[in-house]
Amino acid sequence: MENTSFIALSRQGTLRRQMSIIAHNIANMNTTGFKGEKMMFIQHLEKSRGGERILGDKIAFVRDIATVRDTSDGSLVKTGNPLDLAISGDGYFVIETAAGERYTRNGRFRLDEAGQLVNQQGNAVLSDGGQPFFFAPGDTEITVTRDGTITTENGALGRLRVVTFENQQELRASAGGLYSSPTQPTDVEGPDVVQGMLESSNVQAIIEMTKMISVHRAYENIKRFIDREDERIKTMVEELARPV
Repeated sequence: MENTSFIALSRQGTLRRQMSIIAHNIANMNTTGFKGEKMMFIQHLEKSRGGERILGDKIAFVRDIATVRDTSDGSLVKTGNPLDLAISGDGYFVIETAAGERYTRNGRFRLDEAGQLVNQQGNAVLSDGGQPFFFAPGDTEITVTRDGTITTENGALGRLRVVTFENQQELRASAGGLYSSPTQPTDVEGPDVVQGMLESSNVQAIIEMTKMISVHRAYENIKRFIDREDERIKTMVEELARPV
């Protein structure tokens, strides 16, 4: 394969992966606490033939190296549900699962049949003491203060554990809006927990749709370039094979 075709294919492969990430972002733009992602890639530039002038054409080999998560806050949406919680600023709720502790920005919580505070998948929400929260049948007036302390008319139940990470890009997403981490988290001493609100996705639909259109056009342009290059090579082979 000639260098031009190989380089074009490298860019086409990168665009295909970029399109997958954009589609994933759009699919989750209504998911509570979802953080959008973008692709990080490297371009290796080489001056092409005829590119001796200052602004000469360049050939770029593109290499996909990583996916970067946008950790900026999503907007807070009021729900009025006392068990809907959002974190303003840095931090993650801690969830106990069968696979160990997991972390989330999705504060859409509920009470299970035993009166335990759980997430939508039924996993326990943990306190700063590492214990789940249990509500009595008579606990109706549930209040969560800004520092994450949960109280009812019968007294305090404990304080939500909110943690952060030195490098949030190391978090690995899993089902249910949960994250796992290869490193131990650090407890947030002064979290800002908001009751009766949920953090929406930080994906901006218009921007993602614009990106999708741009990537699609770039992909089609490269496809046409590869087709033309294929025709050029076929013509060259036919000319060389023609008897003199």
